[in-house]
Amino acid sequence: MKIQGNTVLITGGATGIGFSLAEAFVKAGDRVVICGRRQAKLREAKRKLPQVHTKVCDLSKEDQRRLLYEWVSSNFQDVNILANNAGIQRVIDLKKGVNELSAGEDEIEVNLKAYVHLCALFTPFFLKKKEAAIINVSSGLGFVPIAMMPVYCATKAAIHSFTQSLRHQLRDTSIKVLEVIPPTVDTELDKGARAQRRQGDRGIPPVEVANATLKALENDQDEVMIGMVENLRIRARAYPEQAFQNINRW
Repeated sequence: MKIQGNTVLITGGATGIGFSLAEAFVKAGDRVVICGRRQAKLREAKRKLPQVHTKVCDLSKEDQRRLLYEWVSSNFQDVNILANNAGIQRVIDLKKGVNELSAGEDEIEVNLKAYVHLCALFTPFFLKKKEAAIINVSSGLGFVPIAMMPVYCATKAAIHSFTQSLRHQLRDTSIKVLEVIPPTVDTELDKGARAQRRQGDRGIPPVEVANATLKALENDQDEVMIGMVENLRIRARAYPEQAFQNINRW
């Protein structure tokens, strides 16, 4: 797929991987729209990257997802790439019961339902395009979970499965489906959990994920495993219990 001359919607595009994706697509010659729930972060992103268009959207709300689709499809009718990137990662101790589960943001709504809903909204629109793409950002933790983040890891495993099915359904259409599978990335997403695990490695810079994504899109790859993820998946298949114990040794 050509990576120049597209119009791209990136969810969670104000920070982390999403912002690096926005920078990479702008550099490639694309028009970029980013959304996020924090107006201040979107303003900061716009200051750093004036070319982007911004939209406040709380992806945990079904009505706001639908309004996002209507706004983008009306104001950017040539939009042909959806990058589902927004995510929430929480440490959850299920021994504390349902109050612990509901004490923070809803990972299932943001990490899974929003991806599925936006894909369902944009797919019929993209079918009319000569060339289009859906990019779903999952995680190496979808293959081997970290037990202290049970819901996050489960949502990423679900996104891997969903993306395979979506790709199969769209195999004879003009829509490419790419899964981006990063390892730990140095963003604000995981810093609390890393501190609890006493993990000194902050992860790879998000620009590495962005560059790998555009290269994979240009090469028409179905998925791109970044950094240590390929070895992690191999170990998960060959030695599942050992792989699980190693990643949960903290």
